[in-house]
Amino acid sequence: MFGYVRPSLHRLSEEERRRYQALYCGLCHTLGQRCGSLSRLILNYDFTFLAALLSGDTETQRRRCIASPLRAKETACESAALDLAADVSVILTYHKVADDRIDGGFWRGQACRAAQTALGPAYRRAAALRSDLDERTRLELDRLHQLEQDRCPSLDAPADTFALLLQSAAMELEEGTQRRVLEQMLYHLGRWIYLVDAVDDLQEDSETGGYNPVALRFGLTDGTLTKEARERVGETLDASIQAMAAAYELWDFGPWSALVQATVYEGLYCVGHAVMDGTFHIAQRRGDKKELL
Repeated sequence: MFGYVRPSLHRLSEEERRRYQALYCGLCHTLGQRCGSLSRLILNYDFTFLAALLSGDTETQRRRCIASPLRAKETACESAALDLAADVSVILTYHKVADDRIDGGFWRGQACRAAQTALGPAYRRAAALRSDLDERTRLELDRLHQLEQDRCPSLDAPADTFALLLQSAAMELEEGTQRRVLEQMLYHLGRWIYLVDAVDDLQEDSETGGYNPVALRFGLTDGTLTKEARERVGETLDASIQAMAAAYELWDFGPWSALVQATVYEGLYCVGHAVMDGTFHIAQRRGDKKELL
């Protein structure tokens, strides 16, 4: 959905990186099989991290695909965790695109309309399988849309609403310790994603007049963070990461422990600082992931 959730790759062994890549490929294949080939276009790091949180021991196999038609790549095998991650990916993306279509200008609205139409068949399949998740997602995005329409100047109100939206993915699991841990981790990850995205969009929103809770909360008009805004937002982002870390310690993530640690204990901090410094997209354009990871 956003692409901000990334591990610090230098913290991972070669084997752990290979497993992470296999999970990424496995989620791509699962999206294609469950929701159609076009749904593969929504694959990103955020949804791969969600798959890691949901997965236990994962077997792999070598498979070819459109991106690698000649050389088979190691790919995570089908699993209930990948099925859930794929369905969540499609449902969240579809509703987010629908919300952006309403809020965006003419050209952005047309692009979102086209994306919504393309995702329609995949969304209908996923929503039929996860009707409760679909309804919770719709409800929280409606609340978020109302806050945006009201130009709510609070950081917490919209961030908490988006957090509840992401947290709802954990409610697809059976009741128990794992579900409670993931509810907390996904809730605070949702808060973090929403606020990082708001900071990332400051310049664009200042030019278009789009809703931005960070700008409204601190009276920013030129798309630039003041010292006070930087400190306060940084404290809020760090608090969310610390809450995620506390929840992480309550569950054994098995083969994915190193990946989760590399994301929660360092990757999120690095991305957050890069976004606030304005270097996140510069590093992406240069292909220099070492600056972030």
